[in-house]
Amino acid sequence: MIKLVFTVRRKPGMSREDFQRYWYDQHGPLVRSRAEALRIRRYVQTHLLEGELNGYLARSRGSEPERYDGVAELWWDSMEDYLAAGTSPEGRAAAAELLKDERSFIDLESSPLWLGEERSVIG
Repeated sequence: MIKLVFTVRRKPGMSREDFQRYWYDQHGPLVRSRAEALRIRRYVQTHLLEGELNGYLARSRGSEPERYDGVAELWWDSMEDYLAAGTSPEGRAAAAELLKDERSFIDLESSPLWLGEERSVIG
């Protein structure tokens, strides 16, 4: 399995609540509707939980979890599927539509993404 991991930050001036609502209620269904064209096997959003427990975890490791608002994970069966999605006219159109929507609520310059290969350790 090939996975794209996208650590996301909301656009400046947008509340975390508004960001998470838009991401899940608007962008999520858009990704779902374009999944076949993009050959996406699975898509998961992880939304940051606010609270003291995250503060404790951050202090124990010297990290800054509040810097990000969530993580998007997308899976493909193979690198060939990932690459094929980007070369088909339908895949290119779907990717352009998703990027246009992402620009409306994600601070793309501050939201790193990368491809990786999953290696299960437990489960």
